[in-house]
Amino acid sequence: MDRNEVVTRVTKVVSEVLNVPEANIKEEHSFTNDLGAESIQSVELVAGFEEEFDIEMEEDKALKVQTVGDAVEFISGYLS
Repeated sequence: MDRNEVVTRVTKVVSEVLNVPEANIKEEHSFTNDLGAESIQSVELVAGFEEEFDIEMEEDKALKVQTVGDAVEFISGYLS
């Protein structure tokens, strides 16, 4: 899967969980500071990424994913 597809699918999950239009989501955005995620939504984001990409994110590594770009890099690395 190429990086652009990962970006598109990550953006879709973020949009659905946080109720933010996809056009307003950028890779440099922090889930909490820029997109307004609360702690429960962070858990929902991880679950959404796991479901979307059929992966398992270890909790300690998932906690380091703070931005949309971090999620893209983590998932790209996991899938390669």
